[in-house]
Amino acid sequence: MSAKRKNIAGWSIRWDQKLADQAYADGLWAKETLTDTLGQRAAKHPEHIVIIDGDVHVTAAELYQQAQYLSQHMMSVMPVGSVVSFMLPNWHEAATIYLAATMAGMVAHPVLPSLREHDLRYMLEDIGSRMIFIPQEFRGNPCADMLCSVQASLSKSLDVVVVRGQAGPHISYESLFTNSTSTSLPDVDPDGVRMVMYTSGTTGSPKGVMHSHNSIRALIHQLGEHWHIAANDRFLVASPISHIGGSIYAFECPILLGCTAVLMERWDAEAAMDIMIREKISHFAGATPFLVQLLAAAELAETHLPDLKVFICGGASVPPALIRRASAYFDSAVVTRVYGSTEVPVMTVGVTDPGDADHAADTDGLPGIAHLKLSSSEGAAADTGEIVAKGPQMLIGYVHAEDEAKVFDTDGYFRSGDLGRWIDERYLVIAGRLKDIIIRNGENIAPKEVEDLLLGHPAIAEIAIVGLPDDKTGERACAVIVGAGDEKITLKDIQHYLIDKGIAKFKIPEQIEFVTQLLKNDAGKILKHKIRDALLAKQNG
Repeated sequence: MSAKRKNIAGWSIRWDQKLADQAYADGLWAKETLTDTLGQRAAKHPEHIVIIDGDVHVTAAELYQQAQYLSQHMMSVMPVGSVVSFMLPNWHEAATIYLAATMAGMVAHPVLPSLREHDLRYMLEDIGSRMIFIPQEFRGNPCADMLCSVQASLSKSLDVVVVRGQAGPHISYESLFTNSTSTSLPDVDPDGVRMVMYTSGTTGSPKGVMHSHNSIRALIHQLGEHWHIAANDRFLVASPISHIGGSIYAFECPILLGCTAVLMERWDAEAAMDIMIREKISHFAGATPFLVQLLAAAELAETHLPDLKVFICGGASVPPALIRRASAYFDSAVVTRVYGSTEVPVMTVGVTDPGDADHAADTDGLPGIAHLKLSSSEGAAADTGEIVAKGPQMLIGYVHAEDEAKVFDTDGYFRSGDLGRWIDERYLVIAGRLKDIIIRNGENIAPKEVEDLLLGHPAIAEIAIVGLPDDKTGERACAVIVGAGDEKITLKDIQHYLIDKGIAKFKIPEQIEFVTQLLKNDAGKILKHKIRDALLAKQNG
């Protein structure tokens, strides 16, 4: 059934009535929101710990009360449907902000705290954010100072709230809890927009992915069933809460599934191992580097992490040998590969049957609640095709409808841009990417965005940035450059140039190669896959 558009609370979304009817019938969607469920949990199990953040333990009752209080302030300064951004590390305050925005009928907008002016200004302007929560400083980034210049450059007024630090000219987070008001909470549409998360695209500018209360509810239902997440399990959240994975593990699973989220502000494998032992962590999901480093730390400490039940590994390419090695060492846990995206999270749920270690290692798993198909693609091998997906956990559109033109097919399936093939008819294997996104340490890098900035440098005539395999980070960005004039740019020159442009450090290339010309087709299109193959041949030669 072709998708049609429907307006809810001022946001224009995609709507598929047949999909919605089936999701409601299957119990994957509901007429209540996350905060309704939190209210019920706070009433029945007020002392249940939903979040652990270092020495801070937040109970269901405390989270519900804090979110109620903050939601009152939000409603007093902006209308229902406004966007509330938060650029925070994995701190417990982020959960309060997320839940308060939901209660107040606002749209939550998580932002990666490592972003700089260039990316942040674009997102806030693009989405029309009315309020943003930030740390005073994070890993050397003076966030509060940065927001002064960003705030002044926006076309709409933006309230800046500082969490954990001196507010300066901004608003103190603690001050929002000093004055009590009593405004009736709005009726919130569970099918309406509840979160926007920006994801890198091949066109250069990030795209705002919209999810509803129900699309995320369906996703969590799937995780509970297939990843065996039970009440009182403990989920280590090391992935950033500004990513779809970190956000659902920290904000949604504890409320909808009754588990506890244990937050890590900064990834450190040895610290993670200690936390997993102390807190009896049962679940962990993260990109390849998390598993590589945790396994190495556990082997060095001679611990097998006996409380770990499931490790979910996705993001950059996951070597089958790594899954086998980790499965053998963490002998009480199932270790498996999965596949998904911000648009359609967790398309495959992995293989969590302990008796099927081969499929867990050699494939990206079984489809969950999403229906997956392989669409024929030019240049693909006979047994591969582009992965297209449709399901109750999929996005409800992009912030700008024009971004959807080539993303959905006529039946409403999302075109992933990734190539896949079936193994034993049921198991999906990712065969490559049609799009050229680079995934470094689980972070998506859109090469064109960086290329466009670097083309402004006088020493660069042409540039192509490609991803190369890296044992530590999954992939690294390599800048392949055709120089201009006699000046030869260095890697340090590139790094300084991009830092001055305000781009996030994780997007900066780590390798540089010079060529006399870029490989192109007859139409002048740069052939990145051939450039990448040539670099790999040189590297392995």
